[in-house]
Amino acid sequence: MTSKSCVIIDYGIGNVFSVTQALAHLDVSVRLTSDRAAIKAADRVILPGVGAFGRAVDTLRAMNLDETIHSFIETGRPFLGICVGMQVMMEQGLEFGTHRGLGLFGGTVERIDLNEADGRPLRVPLIGWNSIHQTTPSRWQGTAFSGVADGSDFYFVHSYAAMMSNPQDVAAVAHAGVGGITAAIQRDNITGVQFHPERSADAGLAFLSGFLAQ
Repeated sequence: MTSKSCVIIDYGIGNVFSVTQALAHLDVSVRLTSDRAAIKAADRVILPGVGAFGRAVDTLRAMNLDETIHSFIETGRPFLGICVGMQVMMEQGLEFGTHRGLGLFGGTVERIDLNEADGRPLRVPLIGWNSIHQTTPSRWQGTAFSGVADGSDFYFVHSYAAMMSNPQDVAAVAHAGVGGITAAIQRDNITGVQFHPERSADAGLAFLSGFLAQ
């Protein structure tokens, strides 16, 4: 059996230290790099991200990493986007203007505009722990969530959320406000999570272990 290894894309936007520490806890060989050849050759790749959609995607394009990400995904090997790293995988982001995303998933990233059950506006940014649920009873089977219990709590910090064109791409929903928000997206070898698994204790480690097992 080959040892687990993972490349984290280093583009200056993302909490790479926490992600690296979480993977190290799982005894994973981690490389933090922006080298395009190393990314394309990786066993699996993580794209972290914090801050604004536009800055993140513009930086990826300026470093020619957008093409690298597409090339890697075409290999069929596992790819994970975390927080803004998930958001930039969408077609478009509406944070501080309109920005073109990587187009890996159809839909837009829009400011959270939900109400609580009593009609009060949901407080934004959404900060803290929220339970997530799979969208169908078997949705997590064979995915990075296979070892995660439905209803597990994960840590979120964000003001914008993905509005998906294809509901089948939604892997998990967080019960925040009436209707909830997209917590995770998944299709084929591509997974994106709005929450921070590296800050989500045992549930986060279970999710990362599932990603590493793919």
